[in-house]
Amino acid sequence: MTEKTQRRQIKPKTPTSPTPEAEGGGDRIAKHLARAGIASRRDVERLIAEGRVSVDGAVLTTPAFKVAAGHVITVDGKLVGAHEPSRLWRYHKPTGLVTSHKDPEG
Repeated sequence: MTEKTQRRQIKPKTPTSPTPEAEGGGDRIAKHLARAGIASRRDVERLIAEGRVSVDGAVLTTPAFKVAAGHVITVDGKLVGAHEPSRLWRYHKPTGLVTSHKDPEG
């Protein structure tokens, strides 16, 4: 084989690894786990590379996996629940009201 054809060879996928979902699916696994409070996105990618994340009982090998409703996700054997939606808090702060733990002006 020439060097050019060697680069084009594709490694076979392992049967235990879930395949990435279609483009119209949900969030990527790293974003989903970061929102659930497991770790940052980069740290989740490291967890996946170490083989510590599984989806529906199969060890995940790629961070390109998109999570859909109904997937059972575990990290280090512990079930990961759904993340809470983001909330925005608005507060009308009147002039002169101190909202700090420490007031530099006394």
